[in-house]
Amino acid sequence: MRIFRTKAVSTNDCTGSGLKRCLGALDLTLLGIGAIIGTGIFVLTGIAAATQAGPAVVLSFVFAGIACAFAALAYAELAACVGGCGSAYGYSYAAFGELIAWIIGWDLILEYAISVAAVANGWSGYFANALTAVGLELPDYLTKAPEKGGLINLPASAIIFLLMALLIVGVKESARLNTVMVSVKVLAIVVFVAVASAHVDPAHWDPFLPFGWFGHDAGGKPIGVMAGASIVFFAYVGFDAVSTAAEEARNPMRDVPIGIIGSLVFCTLIYILVAGLLTGVVPYTELNVSSPVAHALQLLGIRWASGLVATGVIAGLTTVMLVLYYALTRIIFAMSRDGLMSPWFSAVNRRTQTPVRVIVLCGLFISLVAGFVPLGELAELVNIGTLFAFVLVCLGVIVLRVTRPELHRPFKTPVVPWFPILGALSCGALMAFLPALTWLRFVIWLALGIVIYFAYSYRHSKLAEQAAD
Repeated sequence: MRIFRTKAVSTNDCTGSGLKRCLGALDLTLLGIGAIIGTGIFVLTGIAAATQAGPAVVLSFVFAGIACAFAALAYAELAACVGGCGSAYGYSYAAFGELIAWIIGWDLILEYAISVAAVANGWSGYFANALTAVGLELPDYLTKAPEKGGLINLPASAIIFLLMALLIVGVKESARLNTVMVSVKVLAIVVFVAVASAHVDPAHWDPFLPFGWFGHDAGGKPIGVMAGASIVFFAYVGFDAVSTAAEEARNPMRDVPIGIIGSLVFCTLIYILVAGLLTGVVPYTELNVSSPVAHALQLLGIRWASGLVATGVIAGLTTVMLVLYYALTRIIFAMSRDGLMSPWFSAVNRRTQTPVRVIVLCGLFISLVAGFVPLGELAELVNIGTLFAFVLVCLGVIVLRVTRPELHRPFKTPVVPWFPILGALSCGALMAFLPALTWLRFVIWLALGIVIYFAYSYRHSKLAEQAAD
């Protein structure tokens, strides 16, 4: 069937894309760390501990990290042998065909756009608190969305415009800022680890499993270690963004796998360490706050460290937004180049060698969402979209091993097909622990995407044009 036509691609297919190849393995690893360490470690760790897993949130991070490890190995293989800046979209195009590729691309657009807007809201809160601390308090109507009684969340909108300008200037400049910001937030984490290590009280780890492995609260909301894993999974969103930089990497077949696996391993170890210390220095019931790491240090009376961590939070959230915003523009760029979206989106500015049009359009949309929409529980919607992409990437490794055995694979996922199968099953299991409302929203979004595919993409794709010729 035409909707399952596959795209024969390799890492050499996109050498004339117009994008600048300037990123090395270290740049890509730091890009991954920049995307991963942010909301998860500074916010979700405490909330998940207080409301869903207790001190066993450490196990939640372990289970989420294992699921991501299987997916990371699959991403590394496909990034090396398929390439392209389309990430899971491009891999699905090669493995499953055009319709599945469109669905996963549409899914990734939701994942990255909502992620950036959600993080911008969190960034706004910390930035407003920082201004208040120095006597420059913003009025409530400039820090809240209309539904919350304000006029606009101005800091959330403003930071998107600043990131837009940076991405337009060039990817290398963006990578340099990311490196600086990553250094700041890693320093903040080191300070927390050093201080918290001296104040651990093992009594805070008892009971270790106050919510059990899995259950429901009085309102029917999932709780327990596995439910916690499905939420803290948001902390791992971002390592896949490294694969969208394949066409701007100097040696993508080597450097992209290093960036993906290196950033995930580093961040997983940091998450487990911080989660253990956080629940060891204060009772887990005290952590249901917007900045649990800084809050824990305040409860210990160490205000200088709390202030430094707050600075790390602002830096951390900035890099998360930067990398996810970057990934979003490259996904749309790849889909446009394949004809599934208007070719207007795939134009590259000759001077900056960046897709300025799509950067501006995405920035305008995200800034409006961040400024006027209170996002609430949309982190769960981001999670289900990401997990869906991970399932397809894991299965894609198996399919391409069968259908395209001749592809050169500089990096190979070990123990195929069992590791990819375990990745698909573990990510699918985490999807199952998400609320029914999240599933409904996800299905509605995918249904809208299918309508657009048959209304436009089916007839305008490059593969359809080649078949007509």
